Amino acid sequence: MSALIRAAAEPLPPLPGCTAAEGCGSGETTFGQAFDRFGDARVVLLGEASHGTSEFYRARDAITRRLIEQHGFNIVAVEADWPDAASVHRHVRHLPPRPDAEPPFQRFPTWMWRNREVATFVRWLRGHNAGHDPGAQAGFHGLDLYSMYGSIRAVIAYLDRVDPDAARLARKHYGCLTPWAGEPAEYGRVALSTGHAACEQAVLEILGELLQRQLSDHQRGGDDIGHDGLHDGMPRDGLFDATQNARLVSNAEAYYRAMYYGAAESWNLRDRHMFDTLMQLLGSDPNRKAVVWAHNSHIGDARHTDMGRLRGELNVGQLCREKFGDRAALVGFGTHEGTVAAASDWGAPMQVMPINPSLPGSVERAFHDAGHPACLVDLREGRHPELREALLEPRLERFIGVIYLPDTERWSHYAHATLAQQFDAYVWFDRTRAVEPLDDGDAAGEGEGEGEGESMPDTWPFGL
Repeated sequence: MSALIRAAAEPLPPLPGCTAAEGCGSGETTFGQAFDRFGDARVVLLGEASHGTSEFYRARDAITRRLIEQHGFNIVAVEADWPDAASVHRHVRHLPPRPDAEPPFQRFPTWMWRNREVATFVRWLRGHNAGHDPGAQAGFHGLDLYSMYGSIRAVIAYLDRVDPDAARLARKHYGCLTPWAGEPAEYGRVALSTGHAACEQAVLEILGELLQRQLSDHQRGGDDIGHDGLHDGMPRDGLFDATQNARLVSNAEAYYRAMYYGAAESWNLRDRHMFDTLMQLLGSDPNRKAVVWAHNSHIGDARHTDMGRLRGELNVGQLCREKFGDRAALVGFGTHEGTVAAASDWGAPMQVMPINPSLPGSVERAFHDAGHPACLVDLREGRHPELREALLEPRLERFIGVIYLPDTERWSHYAHATLAQQFDAYVWFDRTRAVEPLDDGDAAGEGEGEGEGESMPDTWPFGL
């Protein structure tokens, strides 16, 4: 297996932002060129084997820049909450921040998006957009559904601006969820114990009202998404954004109820929500093309892992393949050892932890034994038939999320997967290091900044 990988692997140049120990060279700015093969795709999904590895973020940064600059991609959709990403979106599109918006990425795990690697990409995207007309600029959007109460605030703030009577009704309906603002999962437990989804109809009514507004607006000749995915001119100020937040609240209410019925049901609801949000962003315009940043467990085809085969789970990668066929490119990432930013339990402090060397018999060990420090392997049919045939055998594959438990790693972080069918390509870094989270000093920013007529820290909107 390792000999087949060694023969098929395409060595990758150093990443932008590499350290002296990583051997920066003249190829530093050419990393993304190896991914031109996916330039004709409608959706390119870029994974990660953990939520806290610098190389994965920097690689996605370099690939995304190339796809935006050379291949017309104009949507960056990430495994983050919609309201948080909306603040970043407005910043990179040179739009003024909403006065009611809270600082983004304050919810655990803060380091997942509030890190130097993401801040570097955000600065680049803002600079790139500055040289283009609004219709040619790229946006930054969140796909996830954990921000139920942030989304409630966003919906009410929108209605306060455009329809105070509707805002009063929204406050009444959403008040049903207020007792569980601190612990939304507790709502699901109560709903299960009482056998009554107390807030389901209330949140659906608000969503229905906003969808009707959006339909009426579209029938009057308005673009229901607009060139930036978020309306900013009255009278349609924020309608798409508010509708997406209302959709998130409705799906989050169902998600927290489903948590207590079984892992597969809640997982599937979450990934369907992420896929549906992606479809809303793409719309029917063939010129809208998206790059997705999410964990391997979300972007690899679930049908070819234990997720789909044993647990009945689907994911965004599977749904994109079913929707777009060959115009969806699924790119997985992996590593053998190094360090990772993670926590030992949900809500626990972040630590920089050593990653155990990959297990014998795993996909990662086969790539490690192939001897490439960094490489790309094209797994599509017809590229490397002998290797692809060998990789049709299910093998152990490592999945590290925001929690890492090295002492129980075999059972808590490995599952069987068929790599050749799970991904269209696989990016390998033999040794990796943890992301660099932004602390308060970093977030405050130093230097001149980039505001329109005012001083603004260069890491805004991460600033507190």
